[in-house]
Amino acid sequence: MMADVQVMEALLFGDHESKAAAAEAVPHLTNKQRQKLAENGAIPALVSVLHAQRDVKSLEFAIVALLSLGYGSERNKIRIAKSGAIPLLLNLTRSQIHPLIDHAIAALLILSSCSANKSPMAACGTIETLIETLVENNSTQVKLDIIVTLHNLSPYIPTVLLPCTSSSLIHLINECEKSSKLVERSIGLLKNIVSASEVALREIASTTFGIRALVETVEEGSKQCKEYAVGILLMMCESSREVYRGMILREGAIPGLLQVSIDGTRRAKTSAKSLLRLLRDCSSGYRSERSKNVVLEEVMGEIDRGEMRRIEVGMVEQMIARLNM
Repeated sequence: MMADVQVMEALLFGDHESKAAAAEAVPHLTNKQRQKLAENGAIPALVSVLHAQRDVKSLEFAIVALLSLGYGSERNKIRIAKSGAIPLLLNLTRSQIHPLIDHAIAALLILSSCSANKSPMAACGTIETLIETLVENNSTQVKLDIIVTLHNLSPYIPTVLLPCTSSSLIHLINECEKSSKLVERSIGLLKNIVSASEVALREIASTTFGIRALVETVEEGSKQCKEYAVGILLMMCESSREVYRGMILREGAIPGLLQVSIDGTRRAKTSAKSLLRLLRDCSSGYRSERSKNVVLEEVMGEIDRGEMRRIEVGMVEQMIARLNM
């Protein structure tokens, strides 16, 4: 294994092969040694390896070396960005070479966690590239890294891209296991986006499965997923009750909302009760629908009187069963 002095000399003065070997050695050094390398100019030298684009292995070594220097150091994250690494990492993300894509996305995630880097990253087209990669890449870890990076950069997502971003996220939520970490991250980001954009909110409803995916998340997701999903449905109904109320009801949202109002998080319970109030008072000529409305009114009466805690879980299950008949 190369000593830190040898690594520094190879990075600053070596040929391409020597720089690649030195880059491979960087992650194995101590934190103190890596910091010394960064202070002595190792970061521009590593970025020059990315710029050369000679072979996949040297590119991989350079990205991982930059990751090891940036992790845990805000100063080094800024140095990496100022050395011109961001456009090079974005090019590698578009390269279709999967090991490089994985490492490049991980590096962008690390860089995006630094406040000083957020605006420069957005200006380089990072958000557009990440949204495109989110749709095309099949790796769960890459998708997770992209979602977290987009969350870090969310204040800088251009207004024109908000509907496209919400559409990509709802597609992802629809396709994945509703209790997964990927859905939890995705729906959390989606809630932030639709909170800031009425157009993005409408984009969800415009897809054939958007509201259904949210209702399924209310029924099958983790507690946090359910909280986010109920929150988005509530925002829909509050923005235009006449437009969205019938759409939400047709997807069979009430049983899941009743369950969340009993055993969800504190915020989810509050949102579920508010949404149930907006969904009540359905008028229908069908006997079965009138029967369901009677059941709902029974529960809503308890909610309005603040007595929901007194309803046992077994009673809720019975009511849900009657609503599903």
